[in-house]
Amino acid sequence: MDDTAWMRRALALAEGGRYTAAPNPRVGCVLVRGGLQVGAGYHPRAGAPHAEAHALAEAGDRARGATAYVTLEPCAHHGRTPPCAEALIAAGVSRVVAAMTDPNPQVAGQGLARLRAAGVAVDSGLLGAEAAALNPGFIKRMTSGRPYVRVKVAQSLDGRSALGNGHSRWITGPAARADVQHWRARSQAIVTGSGTVLADDPQLTVRDVPGAPQPLRVVLDSRLSTPVGARLLGEPGTTVLATLNAGGPNAAALEAAGAELLALPAGDGGVDLSSLLEVLGRRQCNEVLVEAGPRLAGAFLAAGLTDELIVYVAPHLLGHGARPVLELPPITDMAARLDLETLDVLSFGPDLRLRLRPVVGA
Repeated sequence: MDDTAWMRRALALAEGGRYTAAPNPRVGCVLVRGGLQVGAGYHPRAGAPHAEAHALAEAGDRARGATAYVTLEPCAHHGRTPPCAEALIAAGVSRVVAAMTDPNPQVAGQGLARLRAAGVAVDSGLLGAEAAALNPGFIKRMTSGRPYVRVKVAQSLDGRSALGNGHSRWITGPAARADVQHWRARSQAIVTGSGTVLADDPQLTVRDVPGAPQPLRVVLDSRLSTPVGARLLGEPGTTVLATLNAGGPNAAALEAAGAELLALPAGDGGVDLSSLLEVLGRRQCNEVLVEAGPRLAGAFLAAGLTDELIVYVAPHLLGHGARPVLELPPITDMAARLDLETLDVLSFGPDLRLRLRPVVGA
């Protein structure tokens, strides 16, 4: 096997931390000596040994003279665990191939520099795009302070999210709804609006994804209209009500019901979305999933705060009297339209899933 094949092996290993590694990045490592794998590992969760440490523990003395293939630059700072660059040097590894440098300012090339200074041969950049795709949220949070935002919507073929009377269960089938659980599971926060809570009383929990922690549930509720008996307040984990006045008349009752109240500045028509994302970034949320009604989902897109749009399309027609999937400002010039780039299209039973991202500068 060549360098590329071994790095692909490391990338596959990193997927083991897809749902659990946050707020840390998903990282995989393979140690190879004499053309044979002598150690391998991935980072399962914050506070646990890093991928390199797992691989070195498996390799033991066989790590001396080996090449380490790592999906992210080995760390060089003391955090919850010792620096991986120092561990690789102490083990006698002769070469390190890193897919990409670490965007964390505490690392940012220092790990690779430390390895080179110790006489270890270092290569960087192999399958870098694939490595970056593993950790879009970690990269964005480290470089901007904000999480990576996905907006998820489900619609009929004619672009409707619900009947005119508000009924929306179920537009998509079981396979599509099961796929949504995996997007929830890899997110550290799910954001919705108070209108969705009042209309649907959702739980906003992860189901049927073994080992996945429950994400933070965030309800944009500028007037604290969430009922104290809302189901999401009784679910495991934390529910945050982002509001304009955390001392409103319902505040005490909602806090007693288990809600955490978060006062934020006013934005266009409600809570300021940019301020919300800043707070979620400080709370170490790498990836955020927005599951909301047409107005809030459209607001994230219109404000340029959406990194990815996930659209489930069901083969139904609901008619012009049904509700739209997105509410966006009127567009009078085709040059002002929001262009999207298709990332992939997959089938889930009778439904399609489209992953798209806004075209930067469009």
